[in-house]
Formats: sequence, structure tokens, C-alpha cells
Amino acid sequence: MRRLDFRDLIIFEDIDYLAINKPAGISTLEDRSDDLHLLSMAKDYLQDIQVCHRIDKDTSGVLVFAKNPESYKHLSLQFQNREVNKTYHAVVKGQTAFNKHLVSVPLYVKNQGKVKWDQKSGKESITYYSTIENFTANSLLECIPITGRRHQIRVHLNYLNYSIVGDTMYDGDLLYLSQIKRKYKPGQQEEKPIINRMALHAKLIDFKTKDNTPITIEASYPKDFRILLKQLNKYCKL
Repeated sequence: MRRLDFRDLIIFEDIDYLAINKPAGISTLEDRSDDLHLLSMAKDYLQDIQVCHRIDKDTSGVLVFAKNPESYKHLSLQFQNREVNKTYHAVVKGQTAFNKHLVSVPLYVKNQGKVKWDQKSGKESITYYSTIENFTANSLLECIPITGRRHQIRVHLNYLNYSIVGDTMYDGDLLYLSQIKRKYKPGQQEEKPIINRMALHAKLIDFKTKDNTPITIEASYPKDFRILLKQLNKYCKL
């Protein structure tokens, strides 16, 4: 990955909080497989900053930091009380017809690895799904997690048999232009997928500032997500 400037990622900042549009491919916290992570970059920008929640390494989108301990505590209590609203967008395999479709399936994490649904050993996990747009063989979904379990949106979609495009851990296939464009023939080089990661983006977050003023922060789609939707609209429009 090319060198990132943390300042270029900032989409919101006030006296208490800072939010970035997180790129895919970089961890929120320290990762054994990668020395570069967003918290260390944030601390180079402001020493006392703390990250308020996590986003999977291969997910893009809005990520919030607190600039002082009081702000961190204030937002942490909102997360604890389920008063923070997060909205993700995902491209999945298959057409859907969801309208605030509730998935309440307990999830179980074993050794921080792959997450499974488990009615006996799993922890309460709740997600709502709504269809934004259908294509011939895919759909764009709005995903609203109520709880914050590891890989929750991904596993619940796998449970519904609508895995996220590119999410190979949970049965999501990569999508190639040759699959959707008629008579398309890739060149002599090996064809690359339209999006080379799972198609999941943290679109927006709602919470209250320390004076209880509601705030909504929205993160625009990154280039690879935009290209994916552009190609689906061009070749798979219903």
C-alpha cells in the first residue's frame, strides 16, 4: 500500500472527536501481519487520541476517534447502551427483497478466528438488512448492526445465503468483469477481480456529542466500491 497521510483521511473534526474514511487493507489496531495501523497513525497526529470502535481490516468507511479521555468515555457509554447507530453498505451475491429484515442469530468466536453461529454457545447478535438496489445476480444492501460482534454483518449474511462479494472467508466469491459483460475476453494477463476485497463499507455513524447534540458522519464510497457499482449498473441493470 502506498504511504498514507492521516490528514488526508479526515472527514470530520471538532474539539472532542475526529473521524476518518478508513481505507480498506489497513488495520484499526496493531496487527501481527502489518506494522502499519490506524491508531499509531492517529497518535502521530495527536498523542492522546483513542479509537472508539473497530472496523475489519478489509472494510472501508467511517471510523471515529476521541481526542480526550472524557470524550472517549462519553462515546463508549453510548456504544455500551446501544445508542450509537451505524450503517454499512454491502454488495452481495443474489437478488434480495429485504425491508428492515431482522437477523437475530447468536455468534461464537473461537480463538479470534472464523466466527460461527451457535444457538447454545453464541452471544446475542442482531442485524437489520434492507435492499437498496437489485441487479441481475447481485444486490446492494443497507446493513444496520444493533450489537457489535466480530464479523457480525458478514456472518449473518452468510447465514442468509447472501454472502458478501469478495468475502472468501464466508463463502463470498470474487466477481470478474468476464462474468457480467457479454463477450468480454481478458487479455493475456490473468484477469483481476473488479474489487479485490470484500465489498463492505461503513457508510455512516450517528451519535451524540458531549453536550448531547446529535451528529451524523458519512463516508463516501472508495474508488474500488464505486467501480464495482458502476460496472453492475452498466452491465447488470434490471
